[in-house]
Amino acid sequence: MNDLAMHILDIVQNSISAGAKNIWIEVLVSIVRDLLSISVRDDGKGMTPEMVAKVTDPYCTTRTTRKVGLGLPLLRQGAEQAGGSLSIDSTVGVGTTVKAEYGLSHIDRPPMGDLANAYVLLLGANPKINITLHYITDENDFSISTRELDEALDGLPLNDPQVMNLIYEMVSSNI
Repeated sequence: MNDLAMHILDIVQNSISAGAKNIWIEVLVSIVRDLLSISVRDDGKGMTPEMVAKVTDPYCTTRTTRKVGLGLPLLRQGAEQAGGSLSIDSTVGVGTTVKAEYGLSHIDRPPMGDLANAYVLLLGANPKINITLHYITDENDFSISTRELDEALDGLPLNDPQVMNLIYEMVSSNI
């Protein structure tokens, strides 16, 4: 995966596969703390402690279509190469939180990529799942969720192309 937005897409897809109805994405970009932190939390089925211990192994996957799962191992490798870390907290029946931290100014930190586009793609493909994006910087704090958008749109579908373009513009201008 070339950028962090792609990693976020991958983690959210894992959350959806785990039956999550609510997903919270938090991105913290702090120049003052030299920190880029990405957290994805869900209310899916969660994992056992044994699975959490194995999930960053590339040969551990629950998918039946292939024998490797590279998303979390690559996320961990990228975070560690950029002076950061990966943590996974999960409880069966409650949900999972995946958090990756990077040195913001580290030369090996992957680029963020098009986070606004990633968010819009997730909404368009999963309009029934409440996906919240919270983007925090040293000077700004922006939050948007599927539920808020549904209320504001008053019946217009989230996956309407014009609506998706408007959401993209709103998110990209605020992050």
